[in-house]
Amino acid sequence: MKALVYTAVGQKALREHPKPEIAAPTDAIVRVTKTTICGTDLHILKGDVATCKPGRVLGHEGVGVIECVGTGVTNFKAGDHVLISCITSCGKCDYCRRQMYSHCTTGGWILGNSIDGTQAEFVRIPHADTSLYPIPAGADEEALVMLSDILPTGFECGVLNGRVQPGSSVAIVGSGPIGLAALLTAQFFSPAVIIMVDLDDGRLAMAKKFGATDIVNSTDGTAAEQVMKLTGGIGVDTAIEAVGIPATFELCEKIVAPGGVIANIGVHGTKVDLHLESLWDRNMTITTRLVDTSSTPMLLKSVGAAKIDPKQLITHHFKLDDIIAAYEAFGHAAHTHALKVIIEN
Repeated sequence: MKALVYTAVGQKALREHPKPEIAAPTDAIVRVTKTTICGTDLHILKGDVATCKPGRVLGHEGVGVIECVGTGVTNFKAGDHVLISCITSCGKCDYCRRQMYSHCTTGGWILGNSIDGTQAEFVRIPHADTSLYPIPAGADEEALVMLSDILPTGFECGVLNGRVQPGSSVAIVGSGPIGLAALLTAQFFSPAVIIMVDLDDGRLAMAKKFGATDIVNSTDGTAAEQVMKLTGGIGVDTAIEAVGIPATFELCEKIVAPGGVIANIGVHGTKVDLHLESLWDRNMTITTRLVDTSSTPMLLKSVGAAKIDPKQLITHHFKLDDIIAAYEAFGHAAHTHALKVIIEN
C-alpha cells in the first residue's frame, strides 16, 4: 500500500509500505478514505517527539471503512463507516476508567507515533471497539475528520481545562487550526470576550469570521499591551496557548488575570521559562493535557445538530499521491493560507 513515512528528522517520503494485518483479536483494519495533517506531525518532523522513530507511517486522524475485524471486536463489522480517534483506548485500565484515555497503558496517542498511522491506504486500529466511532448515515465525513483530533483537543485541552464560563474573557494565542478549534468550541459557553492573537492577518480575519470579538497581530511585539488594553488592564480569565513555542507561552503568562487559567495545548519541544517572580501571588492555574477524546460523542451530536461547523476549518484538498504537496501547503500556511487539508484515497 502507499503510505507517508517519516524517514529522518526533517524528511518524509510517500512509498510502498506493507499493508497492516490483524495482530490481536481486538484489532480492526480500516481502509482510510480521508485523512489530514496535524501540527503535531510537523513537530515530529522537527524531531520534537522522541517516541516517534524513523520508519513510522505518520497520521492520527481520519475516517474510513472497516475492511476486517478481529474475533474480539463486537461493536463493528466489515463495511462500517467509522471515525478514527487520535487516541487509542482499551477502556479497562486504571487510566481509562478515569477517562484519561490519552494515558491508556496499552494505547494513548500511539497512531502515527509508536505504531503506523492514518496517512496511508490502510491502518490497523487496536482496541477497535473503544477507539472507533460509527459515522451516522448521511453525515458529512469530510467534516468529521476534524473530530479525530483538533475539535476535541481544542475543547478539552483549551476550553474545558481553561474553565471558560459565560461572561468570561478568553485569549487564544495562535490562530492556526487548533486555536480556531478552541475558538469554535469556546462559544459553547458564551464568553463575553474572545481575543485571538497571531502573526498572520489572514488567520486573524478568519478568526473574526469564526466568532472572535477582538484580534491582535503580535508581529510588533506589543501583543501583551494590546490584550491588557482590551481588558481594561486586568488581563483575561483564560489564556489558551495554541502554538507550542516559548514566546507564546510566555505571552500567556503576561496576559492572564489574577485568578485566571493558562491552558496549554501546544506541543513544546524546547523549555519555557516560568516567571514565578511575577505569578506567585496571582492565584492563577496552569494546566497541561493530552486530548482524551472523552468529548467526541458530544461533539458528534453537536455537529449532527448543526450547532458547530468544523468544515469551516478545511481549506485545501489533495489526493494521497500528492501528500508531499499537502505537507508543503500545510507547512507554509503563511503563504498558502492553509488551515486543515483533506487528503483523499
